[in-house]
Formats: sequence, C-alpha cells, structure tokens
Amino acid sequence: MDAIMVIVIITIVMALIFDVVNGFHDAANSIATIVSTKVLSPKFAVLWAAFFNFVAMFVFAPKVANTIAKIVKIDSLDPAFVYVVLAGLLGAVIWDLITWWFGLPTSSSHALIGGLVGAGLAHKGFAVINWHKLVETATFIPVAPLIGVILGFGFMVALYWIFRKWTPKNVDNLFRKGQIFSAAMYSLGHGGNDAQKTMGVIVALLIAAGIFQPDVQLSITHFNTLWIILSCHLAMAIGTALGGWKIVKTMGMKLTKLKPVHGFAAETSGALTIFLATHLGIPISTTHTISGAIIGVGSVTDISGIKWKIAFNIVMAWIVTIPFSALISALSFLVFKYFHSGF
Repeated sequence: MDAIMVIVIITIVMALIFDVVNGFHDAANSIATIVSTKVLSPKFAVLWAAFFNFVAMFVFAPKVANTIAKIVKIDSLDPAFVYVVLAGLLGAVIWDLITWWFGLPTSSSHALIGGLVGAGLAHKGFAVINWHKLVETATFIPVAPLIGVILGFGFMVALYWIFRKWTPKNVDNLFRKGQIFSAAMYSLGHGGNDAQKTMGVIVALLIAAGIFQPDVQLSITHFNTLWIILSCHLAMAIGTALGGWKIVKTMGMKLTKLKPVHGFAAETSGALTIFLATHLGIPISTTHTISGAIIGVGSVTDISGIKWKIAFNIVMAWIVTIPFSALISALSFLVFKYFHSGF
C-alpha cells in the first residue's frame, strides 16, 4: 500500500470522526428546546434525535454533498490535494472541540468550509477556491438565522391567534405531544444537511486520489457510493446519541425561557428552513437556524426575556468560525508540507 492510500484511509477515518464530533456538537440544536421544556429527558431526547439523523439518508438527495465537494477545485493529478482535505478536516475538528469546551454553539458546517478553504489557500492560493460556491454558502451565515427569526416569530403569532381561546393547560398538553413530532422533523433536517457535508469531503478526497471521477454522483442505489452515505449518517447518529450537554444548556436554557408551544414553533420553523436549503443544495448551519428560530419565538412574548449578551457571544463565535478554522487548517497543511518533500 503506497503512502497516498494510507493518507486516504486516515483522512476517511478523520472525516467520520468529524461527523461524530459534528453530531456530538450539534446534538443541542436538535434537542435543546425539547429538553428545556422537559418534554423528554436528555437521554431519550438524544436517542430520538439520533434515529432521525440516520433515516435522513432515505429522504434527501445528496445535493449538499455536491456543493461541499466543489468548494476547493480538486486536481486529481496533484497528490497534495489529499493532504489539503486532511488538513481541512483537522482544522474543523480542532475548532469544534475548542468551541464545545467553552459551550459555544458554533457551526460545524462553517468550520469544515473554513478548514477546506484554509488548507486550499495554503497549498495553491486564491485560484484553487471555487468562490461562487463559497460566497453562496457564506451568504447564508446571516440569512439562515434571519429566516429562523422571521419564521419563528410568524409561526408563534399564528399559534397564539389560533389557540387564543384555549386554556394554558390545554395548550401545554397539546404541544408537549406536538413537540415530539417537531423535534423529529428538525433532527431529520439536521441529519440530511449536516451528514452530507462529510460525504462531500470524502468524495473530494477520493477524486483527489484518482479513485473517483470528477463527475461522480452519490446515490444509495450505487454500491460504490452507498458506503459513503451509510457511514456518514451512522457516524452522525452515533455522535448525536453521545450528546453535548454544555451546549444544550446554552441553547435551550440560557438563551430564553421556553414552553412546549415555543419549542414546537422553533423546531418547526428550523426544520422548514433546513428542508428548503437541503433541497437547494445549500450547506447551512443548523446552529444558526435554530438559534434564530428560538430568538424569533421568544421575542413574541417577552423580547426583554432574551439574554442578548449570550446571543451576542454566540454571534461572535459564528463570525470567527471560518477564519479561525481556516487558520488552523492552513497551519496543519504547512506542517504536512514541511515533513513531506513531494509537494
């Protein structure tokens, strides 16, 4: 087995580790509201979310994976691109773990994109980046939470009007049941969008290694790509099942106070946003989406009840994610380059 194939195997393993970390880090996005409203216990909630993360592979076409695979223009004749992908993943994983340690719900998606961009720039400069894909994705950094805020606010207002004659107890009982469904839908969207990002990285890696052709299409009906889809969704589900309690507390308990009706509105609004983005092939941040939805829902009843200082800290973490993960991955690539004389 030559050195490149060893690196390919190591990078695939690293990609699946990233997927586990992604699920672990983003478990809070799927379960924060349902845990904070005490509809489900944390243990059962993460298993519920993990199941729907996994079955998303049968629901969504892998359009997001195609976008991620094209962030960096891969040259299959240049073996150094294998190291670009490895360094990109390393930057994303390190940044995810740093932000998890401090309880900040940053975007694993943007950490991965920043990682790939940083490593690509370190290797061949600006020409190697597909700027159209990057700008398209970066545009949704502010757009995703804004959509979440608008949908969350509008949906909450509609629910208040529809159930205005119901007693608070009856509303609470109804939406305690409804929130189980809304959490499932949000987890389905989370698995559909986020697992595809790792698929895209693996596809880019295999193209760089000359194993796949640049026009390869992922499909669950093709055996040569089925293993990629299956392993990425399984890794995501395992990571989600492990949970991420620090971020659950930030997202569902510190940001604003929620009742089941609020959780239902936030999760439904978030799910609709992610479904649309996944259909369009846009790798959005599930963290951005649910944060915006929670703020939109919370602002209907008590805008002063939202902890804006915590929301500001979260936004700042979003802003620095791409440049810092890019910096880590660029440094990682330069270390690889220093110890490898072939590129």
